[in-house]
Amino acid sequence: MTTITDTLTERYVSAAMRTVPDDQRADLEAELRASIRDLVDARVESGEAGDAAEVAVLTDLGDPELLAASYTDRRLFLVGPRYYLMWWRLLKTLLWIVPVCAAFGVAIAQTLIGSTIGEIIGEVAAVTFSVIIHVSFWTTLVFVVLERSGGQSKPEQWSVADLPEIRQTGAGRSELIASLVFLALGTGAVIWDRFIGFVPTQPGLSFFGHDLWPWWALALLVLFVLEAAYSVALYRTGRVTLPLAWANAVLAVLFMSLLLTTLGRGLLLNPDFFATIIPSNDSAATVTTIVTVMIAFGVLATSVWDIWDGFRKATR
Repeated sequence: MTTITDTLTERYVSAAMRTVPDDQRADLEAELRASIRDLVDARVESGEAGDAAEVAVLTDLGDPELLAASYTDRRLFLVGPRYYLMWWRLLKTLLWIVPVCAAFGVAIAQTLIGSTIGEIIGEVAAVTFSVIIHVSFWTTLVFVVLERSGGQSKPEQWSVADLPEIRQTGAGRSELIASLVFLALGTGAVIWDRFIGFVPTQPGLSFFGHDLWPWWALALLVLFVLEAAYSVALYRTGRVTLPLAWANAVLAVLFMSLLLTTLGRGLLLNPDFFATIIPSNDSAATVTTIVTVMIAFGVLATSVWDIWDGFRKATR
C-alpha cells in the first residue's frame, strides 16, 4: 500500500472539509483519504510513479468543494429545476411590463414638469436600469428562499392539460375581420368628429384640429386603406413573412411620423375642445398638456411594439 504524505492530498482534503458540517467531518475526511489512497495505489500498481499518480487522482476528483457538496447533498445553485421554469417565466413577464411602465410614467412626469429632452432621456434611462435591477434581484430572491425552504416536496405533476394554446399569428379570419372593423371605425370616427363631433351639448365641436383637413386627414385615411390592404395580404399569406414584416414596419413608421408631426405642430388636437368642455382655463391647459404627452408616448410605444412584434412573428 502506498503511503501518501505529500502536501497535495493534505491540501485537497483540507479544502474539501471546509464546507462540511462538523458532525460529518471526521467520517467524510477518513472516507476521502481512504478513497484517494486506494485510487493512488491502483495507479502505482499499474506502473505510474507515486507523485504522478497522486496528481492524476486529485485531478480526476475535481474541485474539492464540488466533491464535498456531493458528499453532503448541498445544493450549489440559486434556483434549482423545481422552480427554475416558474422563475424564468415570471421574470421575463415582469421585465417586459414593469420597466416599460416605469419608463413611460417617468417620461410623462418629466415632460409635464418641463424637463429638457436630455433630462428626460437621462431620468428614463436611470429609472429603467434601476427597475430592471430591482425586479431581477427581488424576484430571484423570492425563488431562492422557496428553493431553500421548500424541503423535499415533489413538483406538481405535469399533464397534457398544461399544454399552452397555439400562439396566434394574426393571420386568421377573425383577426382580419377585427382589423378591418377597427380601421372602418377609425375612419368613421375621424369623419364623424369633423362634421358632427362627439359632445352632444356642443354640436360641431371636434376633438381633432380643423387644420388637419384636407391634406393631413387625407393622408391618415390613405394609411388606413394601406393598413387594410396589409391585413388582407396577411390573411392570404397565412403567416407573417419577412416582406410583410417590413411592410408592417413601414406602415408603423408612417403612422408614427404623421401623428407625432401633427401633434408637434399643434394640428392634431383642437385647442378649443378642452377649453370648451372644461370651465377653468388653467385646468383646460393642464388637461391638454397631459393628453398631448400621453398621445405622443402612446403612439411611440405602440409603433415600436408593432414593429418588434411583426419581426418576431416573421422569424419565429
